[in-house]
Formats: sequence, structure tokens, C-alpha cells
Amino acid sequence: MTGRVEGKVALITGAARGQGRSHAVRLAEEGADIVVTDVGHEISDELPYPLGTKEQLAETVELVRATGRGCVAVEADVRSIADMRAAVDAAHSEFGRLDTVIANAGVMSSGAAWELSEEAWDVVVDVNLKGAWNTARAAIPGLIEAGQGGSIVLISSAAGIRGHVPYAHYVAAKHGVVGLMKALANELAPHRVRVNTVHPTGVSDTGIGVGVPVEELAAREPLFALAAMNPLAPYVEPRDVSNAVLFLASDEARYVTGLQFTVDAGSTNKP
Repeated sequence: MTGRVEGKVALITGAARGQGRSHAVRLAEEGADIVVTDVGHEISDELPYPLGTKEQLAETVELVRATGRGCVAVEADVRSIADMRAAVDAAHSEFGRLDTVIANAGVMSSGAAWELSEEAWDVVVDVNLKGAWNTARAAIPGLIEAGQGGSIVLISSAAGIRGHVPYAHYVAAKHGVVGLMKALANELAPHRVRVNTVHPTGVSDTGIGVGVPVEELAAREPLFALAAMNPLAPYVEPRDVSNAVLFLASDEARYVTGLQFTVDAGSTNKP
């Protein structure tokens, strides 16, 4: 049986663990060869958790290869256009093509908007928004030149739809990702390159957090507690998000562009 993305090549950022790793394995299960990237080292003291490691990125490669598909890893910082162009080059040199780009890399922290340091603001906005832009702009020229269309999936968040607290920098960046997607969807439609966003609620087992226990944050921030109450389930799993990514990467979504695809257990639909 032919996989849903059989013969395609996908580039996935932030793939050392969590959602990025899940996206890589899920697309490989359905026939894609994969290029995975992650920064592999710490980038700011303002982030309240350790980032994915080189060793974890290597583990992702092995998990993808275990499906029978090819995989290559590139240590890359999405804030660097040179790094992202190197990742795109790796896709073409290793597999001869690139069809799907998944801008998944993201970071977050918490704090009242007026109390955030400039560095805390910059690192969150630069990774989440500039990183998505860099990932897309590194890949777009090749997608256009190939003339075969393609799919760009930008991972946003439920916080890219609602004004969640207490992380205004993250909310601003994830809303910005939606604006970027809408503009790119229009710009790239003549080239049959589709651009969409995916909006998860809280996702289990990602290694990303706000630096304090969720229960403590909910007690301190009633609006956080309200936003965290998903009608269907407390959280979703990485594979739930990956299934949405898979659909958008596949030819099943050949006429789907400009879509904000929620995988949020109903959280953004609450009154």
C-alpha cells in the first residue's frame, strides 16, 4: 500500500524531541524521506528548560530510519538564514528534492508583558516568528524552481488564536506566524505551494514548559487556568498534531491553503 506522502521529502525544524520528532516519524511512516534540524545547544538563560540536544537529534534520525526511510540531520539555528539554507541544501544533496517544509521549532517562557526582559522577548519572538520566516524563505526559491508545488506547514498554537496569559511574547509570535502564513499562502498560490498553520493546545511530552508547575501558574493566573480547560481532554499528544501535519503535507490537501488547523481539544472554540 502506498503511503500518503510516498516519495516526498520533508524538512522539519526543532526535531530533536517532542512534536518535531513525532512529525518526522509520522511522515516517514507514510513514505517520506526526512531532513531534521535542531540547534543542539542552549541559546538563552531566559528559557526555563533545557533545549533538545545533539544526541536527541541523532535518536530522531534512528527512529526515522527504523521506518525504512532515509533521514539526515543538520544542526541549525532557525534564527540564522545561513543555517536554514544549509538544511535546504542538505535535502537537495541527499534526496534530490524538497516537497514539504514544517517550521516546528519553538520556545517559550512566562511573565507579565510589562515585566519581561528584552532578551526574554527577543528569543521567543526570534525563534518562533523569525525562525518560521527563515525556514520558509530558505526553502521557497527551490520549491518555485522545481515547479512541482509543495506544502509549507507553520506550527502556531492555540495561543496564536486567543490572547493567552501570562506569555504575551509567545502569543504575539504565534499570532505573527498566522499573519506570515496568510501572506505566504497568497504569494505562493500561483506556484501551487500551499501554506497553512497548525494550532495545538497543550501537548504532552515535548520538554517545553513555562518554568513553573502548571498547577502553580493556574493558581496565580485565573485566565491561564480558564484557557487550560480544554473541553475534550486536558492535553493532546504529539502524534495528534503530527496527523494534522501529515494531512496538510499530503496530496489529500492539494486545495487546502490559508487554513488555521486547530488540534486543541476544543480550547479555541469555547465561549
